[in-house]
Amino acid sequence: MGFDKPSLKGRALRLLAQREHSRAELQRKLASHEETPGELAQALDELQARGFIDEQRVIESVIHRRAARLGASRVRQELQAKGLPAEAVAQAVDGLRGSELERAREVWRKKFGRAPTDPADWARQARFLVARGFDAGVARRIIGDAGRGDMS
Repeated sequence: MGFDKPSLKGRALRLLAQREHSRAELQRKLASHEETPGELAQALDELQARGFIDEQRVIESVIHRRAARLGASRVRQELQAKGLPAEAVAQAVDGLRGSELERAREVWRKKFGRAPTDPADWARQARFLVARGFDAGVARRIIGDAGRGDMS
């Protein structure tokens, strides 16, 4: 007697057990397993109705896992890639803007912790912060403060 292949709902639950997924992510990951049209949408509707798929939880999960190391623009990219509603993404990112300077300063401190020694080092430190999604103005301020010895 062979094993039955898992149902779409079973596959979705397995993915959800690993981490929060948006409906769009599940749709993308499970589309190739759908045998009859509408089957996947029905399974996802059931899971969403029972609270297994919750887009707000996905947003909170991403922010909890990533905000300490990434700037608001990178977090926005990750949320958008998950197919979350634009309004919810914008609201979550606006909430991060208030702590952008402190978060960027901590990321910079862990990586460098010292003022740049020359223009090339200054540029390297700035690129590091910008590549992590922090605003260029925030990067300039942190690196400039370090150069003046004012990291309060």
